[in-house]
Amino acid sequence: MTDTLTLLAPAKVNLYLHVAPVMADGYHPLDSLVAFADVGDRITVSHAPSFSFEVVGPFAQGIGEDADNLVVRALLALASHLGRDDLPLAMTLDKRLPVAAGLGGGSSDAGAALRAANMLLELGLGDEVLERVARSVGADGPMCYRAQPAYASGVGEVLEPADLPALHAVLVNPGLPSPTGAVYRAFDRNPSGRADRPQPPASTSSVDVIAWLAEQRNDLEAPALSETPAIGSVIEALSDLETCRMVRMSGSGATVFGLFEDQAAALDAAFALERDGWWVRPTVLGAPALVLG
Repeated sequence: MTDTLTLLAPAKVNLYLHVAPVMADGYHPLDSLVAFADVGDRITVSHAPSFSFEVVGPFAQGIGEDADNLVVRALLALASHLGRDDLPLAMTLDKRLPVAAGLGGGSSDAGAALRAANMLLELGLGDEVLERVARSVGADGPMCYRAQPAYASGVGEVLEPADLPALHAVLVNPGLPSPTGAVYRAFDRNPSGRADRPQPPASTSSVDVIAWLAEQRNDLEAPALSETPAIGSVIEALSDLETCRMVRMSGSGATVFGLFEDQAAALDAAFALERDGWWVRPTVLGAPALVLG
């Protein structure tokens, strides 16, 4: 029996994000293509007499450890599904992703926690069951549990697998939060987007996919810029790099990604983009390995 497991909770990147005006129920229809990075938070779990949860890491400050945390909420939902009050686990979240960054950090943490609990406790639950549990943390819960490239529609809960090459990227955050609620309220003041699905790229080569992505958009980018103008400095810095093939904000921001032809170009760009207060990470977008040890 394994005593301890560590799983990656990968950053989720919206390669495009098309958003329609709000519906009567308060949700926004959307269409998005998501991929996952090989950088993210870490979830470590071990056997214990009863459940405990701790948050550590460079972005731990201000992260709650109670039932408001999406990890705790997901595991309480899992315990309820099993007919238990809690789970016999000690869990640690190593928070390495910026908060309110447009990278799905909380939902990805919850997905990794569900996967880790299922593995360590040998619960034998299938992905379909765990995706339903993951839905308890929000519409992006199932996609973050899967951590596979996917087209997302509806309000983010309808998922279709996407065939994508590995994409070399750099993630850049200006060191400021971009709260999702505020961005959507700004969007609602001028709801000019639409939840349209583009025709697929000509091929799955990275060159064709990047060229196709450059024709798409993030409908939350303009409202996010109105709330957090510093996002514009990141977009400009990436756009000024000759080797950068396209630039876009992810999710509701404030993280921006640039795509590059190869790993060497991405690494060089990451060095060039270092600024005081900025969080910069070269990465590969796709379907990262989740079990780290």
